[in-house]
Amino acid sequence: MDISLRAIEPEDLDMLYRIENDTSLWGVGLTNVPYSRYVLHEYIAEASGDIYTDKQVRLMIVRGDDVIGMVDIVNFSPSHRRAEVGIVIRREHRRRGYAHAALREVITYARDILHLHQLYALAEASNTAALRLFETAGFGQKHLLKDWLYNGRQYHDAFFYQIFF
Repeated sequence: MDISLRAIEPEDLDMLYRIENDTSLWGVGLTNVPYSRYVLHEYIAEASGDIYTDKQVRLMIVRGDDVIGMVDIVNFSPSHRRAEVGIVIRREHRRRGYAHAALREVITYARDILHLHQLYALAEASNTAALRLFETAGFGQKHLLKDWLYNGRQYHDAFFYQIFF
């Protein structure tokens, strides 16, 4: 799969705005409020790109000149050498292997550049595509978290995955 990861750029504002304000994703993320263009513009402008400073890094998944999604490495703990990973692929690019290719790149980056001991991920228990993604990428240690995610109407179970280096 011919994809690469790159730092977020000001030109990514429109895509970031669409993803962050997609209410169908709010149940699996940490937010349930819309973001303004101004707030997202400031986020892009102020992100240092240094995971040790920001405790997170957002990478854009690109194929050629097309941004097809993004990967977040968040909740970075330098003392415990771990971080959480999350992936969003634009709807029109899903089910083509891009998430798996991006996750492989992130695993290599986390292991070889960040020198992490582990990555972890949360996936809603009913999201079979996400469950398959993490399992085929080598994430194990699957633990059920009851009523972990709330989408504004009801609670959903989630699975906690880990991969160790």
